[in-house]
Amino acid sequence: MDVMKRTRSVLKLSGRVLNEAVSFIVFSALDLVDYMLCFLFKAIDMLIEAECKPCYCSSSAKEAITSSGKILVSEQGGESTKIVSLSSTKLVLEDISDTLYSRPSLVSELSSFTLNELKKLKLEDPILQQQTKRGTSLCSGSSFSVNNTIVEMLQGKIGRLEKHPIPRWSDCDCNLCTSWMSSSSPSTKPNLFVRSQVPNIGKAKEDVVFIHGFISSSLFWTETLFPNFSSRARSSYRLFAVDLLGFGRSPKPSDSLYTLSEHLEMIEKSVLEAHNVKSFHIVAHSLGCILALSLAVKYPHSVKSLTFLAPPFYPVPKGEAHATQYVMRKIAPRRVWPIVSLGASLVCWYEHITRMVCFLICKNHRLWEFLTKFLTRNRVRTFLLEGFFCHTHNAAWHTLHNIICGTARKIGTYLDAIKDNLNVKVTIFHGKDDEVIPIECSYEVQRRIPRADVRVIDKKDHITIVVGRQKAFARELEEIWSTPNK
Repeated sequence: MDVMKRTRSVLKLSGRVLNEAVSFIVFSALDLVDYMLCFLFKAIDMLIEAECKPCYCSSSAKEAITSSGKILVSEQGGESTKIVSLSSTKLVLEDISDTLYSRPSLVSELSSFTLNELKKLKLEDPILQQQTKRGTSLCSGSSFSVNNTIVEMLQGKIGRLEKHPIPRWSDCDCNLCTSWMSSSSPSTKPNLFVRSQVPNIGKAKEDVVFIHGFISSSLFWTETLFPNFSSRARSSYRLFAVDLLGFGRSPKPSDSLYTLSEHLEMIEKSVLEAHNVKSFHIVAHSLGCILALSLAVKYPHSVKSLTFLAPPFYPVPKGEAHATQYVMRKIAPRRVWPIVSLGASLVCWYEHITRMVCFLICKNHRLWEFLTKFLTRNRVRTFLLEGFFCHTHNAAWHTLHNIICGTARKIGTYLDAIKDNLNVKVTIFHGKDDEVIPIECSYEVQRRIPRADVRVIDKKDHITIVVGRQKAFARELEEIWSTPNK
């Protein structure tokens, strides 16, 4: 028996060492590929667009933005408006995650211990000095150093021309992806695309807002749940499923940083204000759970229930100085195994590799959709493909970092606010086989909100928690909405 335990321990340790070694080789190569793609995209940008927009590879900010060197940005914060001061070196804007521009390579992390030796030898390498300063300038509170990309994009938002920006050469320009540009006035900010289902006769007694997850769309709800609600539910509720900013058929502005404030502002404008929604339930999946939680905190007397599906709430240990970096390493540990870690690491760590993937897949989504239908003889539901394909790299990159990583410090405060708001009913669904978001995240919500009802669904994963069990889930939602909060 002892021999078996020792053998398992040795095999487990060997597998871990092998995974570490292979991961180091693979991600070191990916670091180099991403570095090379940086120059390739800059060259193509200059050739096609006659301008070279900055990327997050550079950590230096421009010396001057305006003649005064400062820009004032009006940001909505809670119930009041706060003025954000932007200078050439500092930006006080808590919605922007430092993980956008502070992602050290494996090689630099491995060689960091040699810096002390270099100092002893009195070697003055400006590149190493820049990396050292960059590592110590991570955000403290809501103030941190920024790079050219953040500065220029904010400057572009403030001084933009009164017209919709045309898609970049690497983004899709088909009618589906650009319909938002022709459906609104150039001088006004277009609304999000919202699919609704309202009672044919009479007035609905309550409203429900559905928020999809990362690289998805409102079709995730309308093609599964909406047809399966009972006639009683259809006559009692107004259902609104929204395409988030940058996804599906919603606007995909190239000058947006896709911050939490921007996402919430667009949901408020396109759903709550446009349809006069006063009291409502929220159903959210994955990344959408963070937006749902933020809405519930902002509208404590309006939200009646929160239904989370696989919420990405990663607890940050006390004393952790850089919460955003901690969360990024939790969701993207840069390991080749399990395979989901490899995919998450590619999405989180490599700005230019992911832009190349979006160029190959999203820009050519009509071809991939046709091939999928042809090869599967239409057995695959295309609504999942549309949600996966119809976004831009700019939207996906900023949303991932600014929402999941950038809210790391806020989540605990938000959960405490919901715990104290006894009028909000909280229910959580999580697939037992979910490899994207660990089930511990749902239990963390329950730990912070003890009254939360956690329901673990056997043999279901991140997608099949809804797809494939839509009838059962529709009945469960109706029960949640109709049952008074305890």
